Amino acid sequence: MLPETAKIVTVTLPGSHRFVVTFQRLVSNFSRKTFQRMHRRRVVCAAAWLLAVPLVAAAQIQPVEISFTVAMPRPHTHLLEVEVSIKRTANGPQEEQLVMPVWTPGSYMVREFARHVQDFAASNAAGAPLSWEKTNKNTWRVVTNGAREWRATYRVYANELTVRTSELNSDHAFWNSANILMYLEGHLKSPSTVRVLAPDVWKVATGLPAVPGQKNTFRAENFDVLYDAPFEVSNFKTLVFNVKGIPHRIVIDGEGNYDPERMRRDVQKIVETQVELMGGEIPYRDYTFILHVRADAGGGLEHANSTALGYPRFGFRIERGDRATSASPSSTAPQRDYRGFLSLVSHEFFHLWNVKRIRPDTLGPFDYTQENYTKVLWVAEGITDYYADLTLRRAGLITESEFLTATARAIQALQHTPGRLEQSVEESSFDAWIKFYRQDENSINSQVSYYDKGAIVGLLLDLEIRKRSNNGKSLDDVMRYLYTEFFKKNRNYGPADFQKAAELMAGSSLEEFFSRFVRGKEELNYNAALEVAGLRLDTSGPPSAAAAADTAFFGADIVDEEGRLMVRRVYAGSPAYEQGLNAGDQIVAIDNMRVTRDFLNARLAEKKPGDPVSLTIFRFDDLSTLLIKLGPGREGTYRIVPLPNPTPAQTRVYRDWLGPAADARG
Repeated sequence: MLPETAKIVTVTLPGSHRFVVTFQRLVSNFSRKTFQRMHRRRVVCAAAWLLAVPLVAAAQIQPVEISFTVAMPRPHTHLLEVEVSIKRTANGPQEEQLVMPVWTPGSYMVREFARHVQDFAASNAAGAPLSWEKTNKNTWRVVTNGAREWRATYRVYANELTVRTSELNSDHAFWNSANILMYLEGHLKSPSTVRVLAPDVWKVATGLPAVPGQKNTFRAENFDVLYDAPFEVSNFKTLVFNVKGIPHRIVIDGEGNYDPERMRRDVQKIVETQVELMGGEIPYRDYTFILHVRADAGGGLEHANSTALGYPRFGFRIERGDRATSASPSSTAPQRDYRGFLSLVSHEFFHLWNVKRIRPDTLGPFDYTQENYTKVLWVAEGITDYYADLTLRRAGLITESEFLTATARAIQALQHTPGRLEQSVEESSFDAWIKFYRQDENSINSQVSYYDKGAIVGLLLDLEIRKRSNNGKSLDDVMRYLYTEFFKKNRNYGPADFQKAAELMAGSSLEEFFSRFVRGKEELNYNAALEVAGLRLDTSGPPSAAAAADTAFFGADIVDEEGRLMVRRVYAGSPAYEQGLNAGDQIVAIDNMRVTRDFLNARLAEKKPGDPVSLTIFRFDDLSTLLIKLGPGREGTYRIVPLPNPTPAQTRVYRDWLGPAADARG
């Protein structure tokens, strides 16, 4: 705040630098001559300062040419050899810093990629070594002495194939750029190029545009774009298709039981369906699906115009029945099938809108040195997971019965998670950095997945909006609104923005919904939502499961580890939990009889609620016995079934929700 006697002069210099100089009338006993001398000194100092500032500013904004070279001369060593070259047209600062990110966007855990760096060195344009020092876990300070050109070299050990890490071996190279490429501090907005030196028989696939006339060289307009573009370098196979004239390709590394033509056709249907859902606009120049087919591969990671996917090599069977219902990194299933693969593709592709363009508050531009906290991962990941299977249904790739069955299984899994009453989806989103990717034996009791519960909350919100708007609006409209009002206006959204967008479509306040089910931990009201579409949740199971009520409940997950029967987790509130069984206990006998896993399951299946069982266990190295009284069995297999006489309004909601062909509920 300036005093009333102040006079402000604004000076604009070349280069759009504006400075404000303030002169204040002095009320004092100084003589006019003394004041004039002081005034002249001030003017001289101010003039000198004004002349110096543009020089400093020019040094700060001068363009920097940043280029990377990634080589792999000895693939069997798993060492990627990286060179980063810095060039300026004028002298640079005396010291500069290179920083390795600690995480990669889309995977919300600090992974400390700098731990894989070795053999760092720096030199000037003449090849003379430059002094350098590592100043913290992921920062290297180089004494450049103002050099216009200098470079650094280092190696990165890459021997972990997941969608969020990097691998180099004699068969291929795959990397996420945030794993291996350091940025020049203060220049995250600067463009860069990446040149790949690979064996001649290998090809390079990435979402970055190629630099014309330079082999295997690609350009990124800034480091957020660079770190959003994984690379696959191998003798991969390629499937191609176009949607609205935009090229798409599926790059496949590895052998498996997939049908390439079926895969190409079905992935194209997913793209077409989601493009229309989001208004028909395609916001990219091309799109690349990178698929690793391995015995134990899994998961996906989204990018602006590409995605990295992993799937079991023999997981492409066309099957019916149960399957994975979530693309969550922690999702597990006894077996994978082709529909699970399509759901994974659908999830990751929908991210090109939800997360990559419709951005949560803190997710872009990014801080790569620490956690970027947000409370809306349940929207970014959970609602994306909801649309994964909804897209398959609307594209005709699964039946409405399969969609409803998968949804019922997801609801049952959530209801069997004690942690749903301990953590809200907002809290789960915020704590992803310390909890979601660090699951332990108590996670089932203390946490809820923002993927799994977020998807179900998304379904309930969709039906609530349809109900309040008389089926005039839906969650589809919310997503399109966010795309138009936030992405296209270069804004990020927060929790309040998302709630307001949903309320705008619903036409009324949704405060109760969000306070109870998003910020709160109350049980979800499934039937109130499903009734809008003429459906209800049946928790008793089919008639053939009527005997389930007589089944006893134990309450622990048991696994066989090299012939030892180990307790993996114990569910809070269960008989096993309340009567002292611990995760990590080894069960050696039941009712004084030596056990195997099959033997234990068979004996428990014979029991009735209230029956006692005697378990002989090793806890650490101590042998002891636990007497556990079994509880009543859980509900039967959940099903979503039609109401007896749906109204015309319910039928319209059902049809509009699940697609035009959804009119034959049975």
